[in-house]
Amino acid sequence: MYPYHNKIKQRIKNGELTSFEFVEKYKNISPCLLLYFSTEPFVKPVREHRFEEYRLLLNINENQQ
Repeated sequence: MYPYHNKIKQRIKNGELTSFEFVEKYKNISPCLLLYFSTEPFVKPVREHRFEEYRLLLNINENQQ
Protein backbone atom coordinates (compact mmCIF):
# COMPACT_ATOMS: atom_id res chain seq x y z
CA MET A 1 0.00 0.00 0.00
CA TYR A 2 1.34 3.42 -0.99
CA PRO A 3 1.86 5.71 2.03
CA TYR A 4 -0.24 8.51 0.51
CA HIS A 5 -0.69 10.74 3.55
CA ASN A 6 2.77 10.07 4.95
CA LYS A 7 4.29 11.25 1.66
CA ILE A 8 2.09 14.39 1.65
CA LYS A 9 3.08 15.21 5.24
CA GLN A 10 6.76 14.78 4.39
CA ARG A 11 6.39 17.13 1.43
CA ILE A 12 4.71 19.71 3.69
CA LYS A 13 7.59 19.41 6.20
CA ASN A 14 10.05 19.86 3.31
CA GLY A 15 8.43 23.20 2.46
CA GLU A 16 7.02 22.09 -0.90
CA LEU A 17 3.43 23.18 -0.13
CA THR A 18 2.60 26.42 -1.93
CA SER A 19 -1.15 26.73 -1.20
CA PHE A 20 -4.36 24.87 -0.48
CA GLU A 21 -8.08 25.29 -0.99
CA PHE A 22 -11.32 23.58 -0.07
CA VAL A 23 -13.48 22.84 -3.13
CA GLU A 24 -16.97 21.45 -3.55
CA LYS A 25 -15.84 18.75 -5.97
CA TYR A 26 -12.59 17.53 -7.51
CA LYS A 27 -12.96 14.59 -9.89
CA ASN A 28 -15.00 12.09 -7.83
CA ILE A 29 -14.12 13.55 -4.43
CA SER A 30 -16.71 15.79 -2.83
CA PRO A 31 -15.94 17.85 -0.78
CA CYS A 32 -12.21 17.99 -1.20
CA LEU A 33 -9.14 19.74 0.18
CA LEU A 34 -6.66 20.41 -2.61
CA LEU A 35 -3.02 20.79 -1.68
CA TYR A 36 -0.74 22.51 -4.19
CA PHE A 37 2.97 21.75 -4.28
CA SER A 38 5.99 23.28 -6.02
CA THR A 39 7.14 19.87 -7.31
CA GLU A 40 5.38 17.00 -9.10
CA PRO A 41 2.76 15.86 -8.49
CA PHE A 42 1.62 19.45 -8.15
CA VAL A 43 -1.91 18.76 -6.83
CA LYS A 44 -2.91 16.22 -4.18
CA PRO A 45 -6.54 15.81 -3.12
CA VAL A 46 -7.60 14.96 0.44
CA ARG A 47 -10.97 13.45 1.31
CA GLU A 48 -13.31 14.89 3.95
CA HIS A 49 -12.61 12.27 6.61
CA ARG A 50 -9.00 13.58 6.77
CA PHE A 51 -9.89 17.31 6.92
CA GLU A 52 -9.44 17.64 10.69
CA GLU A 53 -5.99 16.07 10.55
CA TYR A 54 -4.89 18.55 7.88
CA ARG A 55 -6.54 21.51 9.61
CA LEU A 56 -4.30 20.81 12.61
CA LEU A 57 -1.23 20.23 10.46
CA LEU A 58 -1.74 23.41 8.40
CA ASN A 59 -3.13 25.46 11.30
CA ILE A 60 -6.44 26.08 9.50
CA ASN A 61 -9.54 26.99 11.47
CA GLU A 62 -13.06 25.91 10.48
CA ASN A 63 -13.90 29.42 9.18
CA GLN A 64 -11.28 29.14 6.42
CA GLN A 65 -13.13 26.31 4.72
